[in-house]
Amino acid sequence: MTTSPNGTGNQDRPLLSLHAAVVLLAALVIGCVVGGLSHVGGVPTALAVLAGLGAAGAAVPVLHGLIR
Repeated sequence: MTTSPNGTGNQDRPLLSLHAAVVLLAALVIGCVVGGLSHVGGVPTALAVLAGLGAAGAAVPVLHGLIR
């Protein structure tokens, strides 16, 4: 195990920062809402999934810039 100069090692570092977790969670919610509304609106399931993925992907950089 490697330790840092202060002797704490890597145990204190989280896998994701709070900022990254909030951005990804919000993008997931946005993608689910867009996909669900698309599906309810009569779009075939495969296209609704693609719409949700596209919305989630587009939301990540926007949310990253907004949430600071």
